[in-house]
Amino acid sequence: MPKIGVSGIELYYELSGPEDAPVLVLSNGVMMSTASWAFQKAALEQHLRVLLYDCRGMWQSDHPEEEYSMSQHADDLAGLLDALGIEKAHIAGISYGAEVSMSFALQYPEKTQSLVVIDGVSEIHPLLRAQTMPWLMAAEQHDAEWLLKTSYHMNFAQDWIRVNQAFIDSSVDRYAALDMDALVRLMKSFYALDLTDQLSAITAPTLVIAGEEDLIKGREYAEIIAAQIPGSEFVMVPGSGHALCLEKPAVLNTLLLGFVYKNSK
Repeated sequence: MPKIGVSGIELYYELSGPEDAPVLVLSNGVMMSTASWAFQKAALEQHLRVLLYDCRGMWQSDHPEEEYSMSQHADDLAGLLDALGIEKAHIAGISYGAEVSMSFALQYPEKTQSLVVIDGVSEIHPLLRAQTMPWLMAAEQHDAEWLLKTSYHMNFAQDWIRVNQAFIDSSVDRYAALDMDALVRLMKSFYALDLTDQLSAITAPTLVIAGEEDLIKGREYAEIIAAQIPGSEFVMVPGSGHALCLEKPAVLNTLLLGFVYKNSK
């Protein structure tokens, strides 16, 4: 699988779709890999140039033993685009990847053709910290089962869980494969997030998407972001929890494709 040198590390990436099509970057959630975008890749690579990648500290990219930051992730993504010869792209991400995407749009407006924020936040409220602190504690203890038990019910709508229990049951093996020390660094980077007062500086066309049943990064946070970014659009997806790319892939694919096309003229 392809890797490329960026900022002194190796980043894993997947690039597919027509070479002359608009480029859409999809950034992962904090415990997610590029595989989490499988439904988007399969549908969108027929029309767009789709770039998936793992941030530093995630899965197949390097996991340097140092503190991470959203600003650093944005620099890494800019370096990845430069290394691939991509001058400008549509920048999208879910959860942690949404926060990386907002940071990128702020730091690299000249490289941001449009911005899509999926289930993201721009600041850390006390409730959000309390909801996710068990994840950090589980990662610090290298306890994959505890990590799963404290997170899955927050990440998916209850109806989705009921009909996808086999997926949940099999997830402990995937969680066991996580680099827990790197996850701790990623979580600490997340807790340092404070972008709200900067969002008015984003000039790219922006779409903010939230799952109606998202228990950790739902409407309240999405409305803060949409209110701060000039001219942004806001869509609430009924019946979806936090993992919108898995729970409502057809809806998300339609939103992504339409927004990218609209802003590629």
